[in-house]
Amino acid sequence: MSITAAPFTEWRANSKDTRVGVLVTNLGTPDAPTPAAVRRYLAEFLSDRRVVDLPPVLWQIILRGIILRVRPRRSAALYRRVWTDEGSPLLVISRRQTKALRTVLTGKFPGSTPVVLGMRYGRPAIREALDSLRNSGVGRLVILPLYPQYSATTTASTFDALAAALKTWRVIPELRFISDYHDRHPYIDALAASIRDGWQTQPPADRLLFSFHGLPERYARAGDPYKIQCERTARLVADRLQWPADRWAIAFQSRIGREPWLRPYTDELLREWGTTGVASIEVICPGFAADCLETLEEIAQTDREIFLAAGGKAFRYLPALNDRPDHIAALADLVLSATRDWRD
Repeated sequence: MSITAAPFTEWRANSKDTRVGVLVTNLGTPDAPTPAAVRRYLAEFLSDRRVVDLPPVLWQIILRGIILRVRPRRSAALYRRVWTDEGSPLLVISRRQTKALRTVLTGKFPGSTPVVLGMRYGRPAIREALDSLRNSGVGRLVILPLYPQYSATTTASTFDALAAALKTWRVIPELRFISDYHDRHPYIDALAASIRDGWQTQPPADRLLFSFHGLPERYARAGDPYKIQCERTARLVADRLQWPADRWAIAFQSRIGREPWLRPYTDELLREWGTTGVASIEVICPGFAADCLETLEEIAQTDREIFLAAGGKAFRYLPALNDRPDHIAALADLVLSATRDWRD
């Protein structure tokens, strides 16, 4: 775990407000499974220079002239496959996580501790969440992006949004920014426990696949540590389970465009396993703190169909950690570890 601290000591010396607040963030989701809502969401997401670093003028021509004319309708159909009566799974679960974390943190700091959700794209926006925390009188702030593995496309982009919002504040709170937790023991333990829980109802499969969101290869070559951290997470979980090295693998999903992304690709590996006699598999997505389109539709539905059509016999998707008590405890541990001196 890396923590960036920004203490404003002169202001703090003249302030009695040391109330601690927590901003929980995740990627975000469209407001509805409709082409219009998806178009708004994708326009914001794909205009982020951290996500797509092509020359801005050229990219905006491609984005608005082609992608936003074609992709929203197709993506909206996929969102409808996972949408619930309460709304987007990612938003519904993120709200439950935020509420549970607030409960666990109650009494850990002097006074009440507001814990607020803000999405990087869409609503509730990070700016709105920060305004809520400011109105609560927060003088110290923990930012907890729910990205276990650091990437400039996710974690750094969250920091960009945070900085942009705080530019408008007269007084900046004291900050602790949690940039990753890919190898933290409570997180690894929760992942391992979730896999063991699956074995209570069904025996372990022939293969265990750790599927992470993909990233263009050139981002990794430029120094993004994401792939290295994904590999370490998977190794630590496999070690915790004492799982044989020849029965688990790592792959990367959700690629778009034509340029090379991190390999192996999840869909291609599943097709290969199905055609070479692997009968049963389990898939877990450790990079997703909450189930969403990429896990519930891409993995649990589309990739399942790919594996079975290729000859596989049994496919099981293991849910994200979501609001499991051990996951919430792991997130609380991150906050408490980052603020130990605030509680002395």
